[in-house]
Amino acid sequence: MGIEEQLMIIRRNDFLAQLSHEEYEWLNIMHNFIIADKDAFIYFDAQYHNKLYFIKEGFVKIGNVDDDGNDLVKEILQPGDVFGQFTLEPNNMQGEFAQAHKSGCVLCAFTIHDFEKLLDKRPDLSIVFSKKVGQKLKRLETRLLNLLQRDVRTRLLYFFWTMLPAGDKKDLVSVTLDNYLTHEDIARLICTTRQSVTTLVSQLSDEGILEMNRRHIVIHNVKLLQKEAKVG
Repeated sequence: MGIEEQLMIIRRNDFLAQLSHEEYEWLNIMHNFIIADKDAFIYFDAQYHNKLYFIKEGFVKIGNVDDDGNDLVKEILQPGDVFGQFTLEPNNMQGEFAQAHKSGCVLCAFTIHDFEKLLDKRPDLSIVFSKKVGQKLKRLETRLLNLLQRDVRTRLLYFFWTMLPAGDKKDLVSVTLDNYLTHEDIARLICTTRQSVTTLVSQLSDEGILEMNRRHIVIHNVKLLQKEAKVG
């Protein structure tokens, strides 16, 4: 992959797209361009890993490993998302791993030190970045409340609701989404079993709410999904 192609990929991000050519050179940003193969670990047990990553292409699974060696999946992230030391606090990621999910991925990485220098130089970007972090923390809070307050069926319905495009959803009738998740992935994200997800997805298909295959998730009735997911 040539430098110009790498630069085009980097500029797709809503945050990094705002950097000038001089700032790209000052940050030596091409040196921080990372390509990870499918299932490759970007980091593992990252207690002392002080880097921040922006996803440019592909998907990244974030999780921990329990005492029995099982993966506990916290998030599956997509292009535009940020992970790693996103709070800019050192050494607070004990036990966390990040892994390229389903396919290879392309990332742009910064050390915390370099990123803080960028924010000092461009305080306007501090506001943009703080909003991105706030949105991420809000998603995690919402997911936790979903796990604590809803039964498995409602958790699954709400999970599909969160996959809909951001913005005003009231005018949506039906939506087709690219699918990057297996039933096992979803089961881990909503804390249930793969068999429960498979059974519920079949029921939702029979009810005309949605269908799911390896390539797509088709929401046939957005308003019914909203009602059944108990979204206000």
